[in-house]
Amino acid sequence: MINKLISNIQKTNAPIVVGLDPMLNYVPEHIQKKSFAEYGETLEGAADAIWQFNKEIVDATYDLIPAVKPQIAMYEQFGVEGLKAFQKTVDYCHEKGLVVIGDVKRGDIGSTSAAYAVGHLGKVQVGNTICQAFNEDFATVNPYLGTDGIKPFVDICKEEKKGLFILVKTSNPSSGEFQDRIIDGRPLYEWVGEKVAEWGADHMGDSYSYIGAVVGATYPEMGKVLRKVMPKSYILVPGYGAQGGKGADLVHFFNEDGLGAIVNSSRGIIAAYKQEKYAKFGAEHFAEASRAAVIDMVEDISTALERAK
Repeated sequence: MINKLISNIQKTNAPIVVGLDPMLNYVPEHIQKKSFAEYGETLEGAADAIWQFNKEIVDATYDLIPAVKPQIAMYEQFGVEGLKAFQKTVDYCHEKGLVVIGDVKRGDIGSTSAAYAVGHLGKVQVGNTICQAFNEDFATVNPYLGTDGIKPFVDICKEEKKGLFILVKTSNPSSGEFQDRIIDGRPLYEWVGEKVAEWGADHMGDSYSYIGAVVGATYPEMGKVLRKVMPKSYILVPGYGAQGGKGADLVHFFNEDGLGAIVNSSRGIIAAYKQEKYAKFGAEHFAEASRAAVIDMVEDISTALERAK
């Protein structure tokens, strides 16, 4: 699947991923009203609204982007109905040829970790039938429990030719409380980065590992170090746009081949119509605003990479 991700990036010339993280207040009133008229102001109504919202954004942007990243918590808040919307979103994005990164941040051990991996990336046996559940292409994983928590995911990835993005240095302000702690003379995130490179060494695609890392755009100097620590790992870079990251901050996340990183923007794209820059589109044309935001993001990152050559 890493090969497909790279192929999609090269085809679109857009090393970006759209985070499909729909809070209900991002969904324009006309969509909410339509869903609530059919299902009431219920969990089902809310789930239908975010599904319709997602669908329009995907329809408006799928030809420009290689991948999407739905954050499962935004769906889980609406219970089982929300998870149905998550599944619809994953399936629809696959129909459009997009790679789907399930932002699920799972992290446990043994059979529990294996069950998470099966549910999101693998297949489960039901009687004599083999079934797929959510069927994302990649999943985000928390490595705090060490190899015991990662190996079950890697095993499933090898079976299914799928991949992981492991949290190494996250974009949030308090990430340093643990991740920057000095252990034997080096920050913890460097030790985690080394393990990511080790875990990925025997699960390689054509040029990059199926096992990647999450490194926040808000820490570009740390990204520069981690790029060297993990030369064959793709880096998923959150924190662009709404969290303050800019194209100029991102050049060190990429390798000299122009590959090696994919940059996420969530509300900066899906709620673009709420920004002053894209207000001219209005809520009725929110998806067109999202398309314009994608085009601007690609231009920002491409310009920064060109200047860095």
